[in-house]
Amino acid sequence: MDDPRGDMERHEPPPSLWPIGFAVGVVCLLVGLIVSWVAAAVGAVILVVCGALWARDVATGASAPAGPAPAADEGEPTPQAPAVPAHKGEAAMPEPAPGERFPRSVFLESATLGLGAIIGGVVTLPVIGFAVLPAFVKQHSHSVDLGPIDNFPEGQYQVATFLREPEQGEVSRRTAFIRNNGLLDGKPSFTCISNRCAHLGCPVQPGGPTFDKKTKTVTTSSGHVSIIPSLPAAGFICPCHGGSYDQEGNRIAGPPVRGLDRYEFSIRNGHLILGNTFSVASVSGSGANAEIHKYELAGPGQHVDGPESWLYPLQPPH
Repeated sequence: MDDPRGDMERHEPPPSLWPIGFAVGVVCLLVGLIVSWVAAAVGAVILVVCGALWARDVATGASAPAGPAPAADEGEPTPQAPAVPAHKGEAAMPEPAPGERFPRSVFLESATLGLGAIIGGVVTLPVIGFAVLPAFVKQHSHSVDLGPIDNFPEGQYQVATFLREPEQGEVSRRTAFIRNNGLLDGKPSFTCISNRCAHLGCPVQPGGPTFDKKTKTVTTSSGHVSIIPSLPAAGFICPCHGGSYDQEGNRIAGPPVRGLDRYEFSIRNGHLILGNTFSVASVSGSGANAEIHKYELAGPGQHVDGPESWLYPLQPPH
């Protein structure tokens, strides 16, 4: 017997897995922005591919032609004359209303896709902007004038205290351990170590006496700089959690995960100029002949070398 629905039956597209892939891509992208750029790139690819295939399925499903009328069962006689339409003749029925051209399910699916795209854009675009744009804008370079190099006797450590950004006031006050290493290839060489502990950022102190009565205060283009002679015979010590470093800033005991950070330096018109800070895994040798294994500035507690460093995200530009 013929199917009473005839060829008016609409064949809806089967359920799609692309929305699930789209959601997985969004999650991978957001997590990758925190963990790894590689994961973020994979998430972006998954998001774009699954989103495109999902949109294609929605578009083709909305315009899919009606399925063919079911074939007549074998053995039944084929009518010789065409059937009389139900709305004609003596017992005519009202003419049927036109079929639904755009099913409600397709509309809801399209609306969900569009709303998801809007929400995804609102959530991801600001994150991507803050993560990517700093790499394409000019970064601020710090420069601090510590005064004439004659204030730093060769072979001796001096504790220099200064304002990194004078316009910000005391909140930018920093301390560095400065040692004049003499000449290297005819140029002055300095060791400029930050006092920020590589464990949690606590202030590190010299492991020996400081001669406060010999404090010298100089006024430079960067403001007032305090210089105190020191004798860190035992290196440098963090009083918070017992981190210990040798005179080159290498970690020798305690919870720190790397050596002390250092400052870049230059000599300008006979003055010692400190630049940006960078992280140090370790230092081989000492003084002017030291080999510094340097990395981009990392936060306290973050590894900069070895397998442990793979667990940390890429550092923003400094």
